[in-house]
Amino acid sequence: MVSIRNITKIYAKQTVKAVDNLSLEIGGGIIFGFLGPNGAGKTTTLKMLTGILPFTIGEILIDGVDIRRNPIEAKRKIGFVPDNHAVYDKLTGRQYINFMSDIYNVPALERKERADALLERLHLAKDADAQISSYSHGMKQKICVIGALIHNPSLWVLDEPLTGLDPQSSFELKQMMREHADAGNTVLFSTHVLEVAEKICDRVGIIDKGILVGAGSLAEIGGSLERFFLDKTTDAAEAAASPKATVS
Repeated sequence: MVSIRNITKIYAKQTVKAVDNLSLEIGGGIIFGFLGPNGAGKTTTLKMLTGILPFTIGEILIDGVDIRRNPIEAKRKIGFVPDNHAVYDKLTGRQYINFMSDIYNVPALERKERADALLERLHLAKDADAQISSYSHGMKQKICVIGALIHNPSLWVLDEPLTGLDPQSSFELKQMMREHADAGNTVLFSTHVLEVAEKICDRVGIIDKGILVGAGSLAEIGGSLERFFLDKTTDAAEAAASPKATVS
């Protein structure tokens, strides 16, 4: 479903690579957790994957579609929930959902049925006609989730999706992620909460200082995500700090 091939990102006026030669294959029907310390390159990678940021070198395919050569076709397959809950505050929740539906050409009857179901499930139905500027942090997060799912994307990308959600909404979102993957789609999300990733992910990848330092299922990494994460990020930090070997 997702093929990331030798992606590198160098921001203007910087020499350090934000993402360094990252390659990753993610199949359909799974939840993939993307983990790493703060500033490791998670958000940069997700923004390149969704076509928000250009990449310096490499190739990204979404279900076989090159996001650089065919960006519109590739983006139609993606639903993205950013970490900053970027929404149009002057719209009502329902207007925002209709706006997203228009972008993805969701038919009127289909959008109404799907929107009503999602609003009920995320406990936003009674606030759907209120202006988004009046929403709490968690409510804005939930309306972003609905906007990202309204076209039933084959790839659902979420950047720190559980931040600010109450326990009930957090539970519902995790259930929705599982259901979306079980329907044959791909769910890719970043998180700092290792316990959550360990419980719901089929596979994980760990990035540190822009480099993918480990990936696999829980069985493949030895069963303890916390131990694997600490080993990989500590090893990367120590390698970066150690003197470079020279050949005489």
